[in-house]
Amino acid sequence: MSKIWFISDTHFYHTNIIKYCNRPFKDAEEMNYKIIQNWNSVVQHDDIVYHLGDFALGNKEKIKNIAYQLNGRKFLICGNHDAFRATEYMELGFEWATRHPMIYNNYMILSHEPVFLEHNSCRCNIHGHLHINNYRSGPDDTKKNLYFNVSIEQIKYKPISLNEIEKFYAGESFKDYKED
Repeated sequence: MSKIWFISDTHFYHTNIIKYCNRPFKDAEEMNYKIIQNWNSVVQHDDIVYHLGDFALGNKEKIKNIAYQLNGRKFLICGNHDAFRATEYMELGFEWATRHPMIYNNYMILSHEPVFLEHNSCRCNIHGHLHINNYRSGPDDTKKNLYFNVSIEQIKYKPISLNEIEKFYAGESFKDYKED
């Protein structure tokens, strides 16, 4: 049975992100290799991966090259660094792409940046964009646990499963993604 995975802010080919976010890689080539290796170590070919934006910098050939190395059926919610039209990402290896947040399974909002959950109509907002801020609560304490950040720095540079996110919300162990 296929699994559902989430990740954001991979920034393939983005050399400066290593410095900006203190990523543990010497250069973009090493970063790309390690993220691809980490991704494929958990994601199987028939799994579904929601990438929540800022996939890669570079031309279409580079983006296609990376996308085709990654396991799973890939769906993209474009981020602020995703320069091409959503339809172009579907030509580059994504089954589906959009520039807008989406509602998943009637209870989660998937977006690149956190979105304001005014009426708590959804259980949570799974998002990226906030690289080094461990943003697992809302803008104030009244919104605690409404947000879950899947920016790659927050999830040990590999996709996180829907099952792990649901464990977090159920108050169960989250040890595989906590810092050592």
